[in-house]
Amino acid sequence: MNRLAGKKALITGGGSGIGKATALAFAAEGAQVAVTGRRLEPLRAVVAEIDRKGGQALAVACDVTRADDAERAVRETAKRFGGLNVLVNNAGTLSVTTVETISEEEWDRVMTVNIKGPFLMSRAALPEFRRAGGGAIVNVGSILGLIGLKDRAAYCASKGGVTMLTKAMALDHAHERIRVNCICPSLVETELVAGIFEGEKGAAMRSARTATIPVGRIGKPEDVAALAVYLASEEASWVTGVAMPLDGGLSAY
Repeated sequence: MNRLAGKKALITGGGSGIGKATALAFAAEGAQVAVTGRRLEPLRAVVAEIDRKGGQALAVACDVTRADDAERAVRETAKRFGGLNVLVNNAGTLSVTTVETISEEEWDRVMTVNIKGPFLMSRAALPEFRRAGGGAIVNVGSILGLIGLKDRAAYCASKGGVTMLTKAMALDHAHERIRVNCICPSLVETELVAGIFEGEKGAAMRSARTATIPVGRIGKPEDVAALAVYLASEEASWVTGVAMPLDGGLSAY
């Protein structure tokens, strides 16, 4: 399939989980893909997998919380592929805390990664999008950017920021043919959440969380990747400013 033929994409947090699944799905649909993250080794493994399947990929070390890294990642991607017209802001972090149990340093870390990161990456990508005559930003937010959950105060606040950043940017840049949308997943099987379900207590927590999802299962990275492909494609050319739940029916209650 070639739903993304001719697209040149940059995916943050591309070495594992949702980012890796998205990179593989984009490449399978014909996109040239740059994957970024702080560690090169997992990124190179993703690139090697794409290369083996006949795709084109690039690994770029990048800390999304640093403006110079964001600009360099965009610059290297555009140089390698001759431009950039898709950005997937996937890099993120989790915090299981309340406002009383979280430290000020941890609060700042969550906000810096989850909301400053997409801001810096999007700002860096916009000039390349303009040169390309348009583009698409896909933010990976969370269902907790739309509804609340106990023990997730900082995480909810940061992902709520991603939701509203999405809507504001969509309005600011629609006239430039730049679309901005947000995927809002519920619980997804990734390395980021694996530690929560360790041990007997974790297994009980997993069962309880699964029971709240009407379709009866936790999400897979490929579920998110499939929606990202659609939002990056021309099939979604009239879709912008959307924060789309992807949650097995959780938010339908």
